[in-house]
Amino acid sequence: MHIPDGILPVSVAVGGFAAAGGMTWLSLRQIERKHSDPRQGIPKASLLTAVFFMASLVHIPVPPASVHLVLSGLMGVVLGWYAFPAILVGLFFQAVMFQHGGLTMLGVNACLMGIPALLAFSIFRLRGLLGETSRVPNAVLGFAGSFVAVALGALLAALLIVATVPAYLDASVERAAVTGLLAAHIPLGVIEGVFTAMVVLFLLRVQPDLLKESL
Repeated sequence: MHIPDGILPVSVAVGGFAAAGGMTWLSLRQIERKHSDPRQGIPKASLLTAVFFMASLVHIPVPPASVHLVLSGLMGVVLGWYAFPAILVGLFFQAVMFQHGGLTMLGVNACLMGIPALLAFSIFRLRGLLGETSRVPNAVLGFAGSFVAVALGALLAALLIVATVPAYLDASVERAAVTGLLAAHIPLGVIEGVFTAMVVLFLLRVQPDLLKESL
């Protein structure tokens, strides 16, 4: 899911930073408008940013490729509008410390994971209509939000790479490789969906207030 430096044109990288800046501004405005309690929101966002930061080290073999955990859906489901800035911070430290992605692609990668995370948040907000304490609907919406976030992020990354393949590369080979990696993210989406559903059920049992941001 991380796009490294040098893969996309400079114009796309610049556009990514502009889009990421706009999404960060929008997220912070929404957090301020909803009068979220920073005493709860910031520690929760910090904790999940650390989890997101370490998740990229967990690799799952999906023959013939290997993928790592993304957790963008979990971030959106639990954090709500805090998800985008949290993912941006996590990606920065992944690029600096693990060389996952790249600093020039930070804006692009933030959008590829952060925007689907906010979509997962929107999906999970439907729990307000189905009953915020109902276990099965909450678990189903958590699974759906997380699966859609992973699948959409992978699809957007694949389309972006294929659309900007440099002329000196074999486009057919590049497309085949990208298609394989895209297919590998489908079972990853299922795994992360199940994990997110389990987290939602756990929080409903022990600390349901932590999910209030997702309303």
